[in-house]
Amino acid sequence: MAEKFDYYETLGVNKNATDEEIKSAYRKMAKKYHPDLYSTKPEAERKQAEEQFKKVNHAYDVLSDKQKRAAYDQYGDENGPMGGGFGAGAGAQGFSGFDDFFGDFFNAFTGGRRGGARGSNKIDGDDITLNITIDFMEAVKGVQKDIPITRQEACADCKGTGAKGGTAYKTCARCNGTGRVTMRQNTIFGQQVIQSVCPDCRGAGKIITDTCKGCGGKGTIKKSRVIHANIPAGIDNGQMMTFYNEGNAGKNGGQNGNLIIIVNVRPHALFKRKGYDIYFDVPISYATAALGGEIEVPTLDGTVKYKVSEGTQTGTVCRLSGKGIKRVNSESHGDIYFTLQVQTPSGLSRSQKEMLEKFESSLSMGQSPKQKKFAEYLKK
Repeated sequence: MAEKFDYYETLGVNKNATDEEIKSAYRKMAKKYHPDLYSTKPEAERKQAEEQFKKVNHAYDVLSDKQKRAAYDQYGDENGPMGGGFGAGAGAQGFSGFDDFFGDFFNAFTGGRRGGARGSNKIDGDDITLNITIDFMEAVKGVQKDIPITRQEACADCKGTGAKGGTAYKTCARCNGTGRVTMRQNTIFGQQVIQSVCPDCRGAGKIITDTCKGCGGKGTIKKSRVIHANIPAGIDNGQMMTFYNEGNAGKNGGQNGNLIIIVNVRPHALFKRKGYDIYFDVPISYATAALGGEIEVPTLDGTVKYKVSEGTQTGTVCRLSGKGIKRVNSESHGDIYFTLQVQTPSGLSRSQKEMLEKFESSLSMGQSPKQKKFAEYLKK
């Protein structure tokens, strides 16, 4: 029976992931489980990596295709409600066709890009992850930040080849420029064909005859850059921004990695954020709560006037619609919720106390319904 597994979970993305996020996740997983990395591992570990790599390859094949992805999201199978799932096609090749099997591995490892008839091992550059800290209001309003980074870039002298002038190399004689070698082994199950990275050129397909002095033959050099990051209004603490191709340089024609910035937001002295809404407390006097009146309430754009109703109780929650945080990539806003906290005066003078006592004695139980209800409970 065909094996079922979650394609999104396999690539480490959520169901709302964009095409670029899926592609980036696929590249990482393809590198992680590529067979070349497990060539010297125990057989059980090697087989497990090969199986996981097939799953990664199949998951990307489905999620990178709009029609297949839509069918999978709706029915749980890219073939629709009557589909057979992963394994029906992929499992049919088994391990009898090793040339095709490892060819698929190689294609996935290089991001689905082949270098023509003499395609060498393209290696994508590593991602760079940085943390930045911004103020609460910068997150609310959006801000531009100049972020210094240090990354590996392709050497300009050799154009990333590692060879002097970009031309001082020759085709590898062992692999004939393919970057891979084929070995045939006789086993009790018959002859098997295994491909691996060429040990002479290490998958490059060429041998450097004169090393570039600028990079020492590495093909990349370390450089410092400043990235101008436009942080959108509404970004929240812990959210990430991805700058594609701004990471470390790839090798042998591979893509650059990505720059991933994790945004940390400093807390505000008053405002508490929940999603795109703002919460805080507003203290009001006993007289304002009893008589009603106008108070000033802070917002993200200055203060506004708010009318407190007569007889307002402490703990009353008020709402300012559309005055909250702007949603990322949208013109809509959240709301502001503030809780009125009635303040009991302290440090009263003798005359103030006398006035309060007279005021208290003038009140009837009907004017304090909660107090009346509690008193009735005590009598039971």
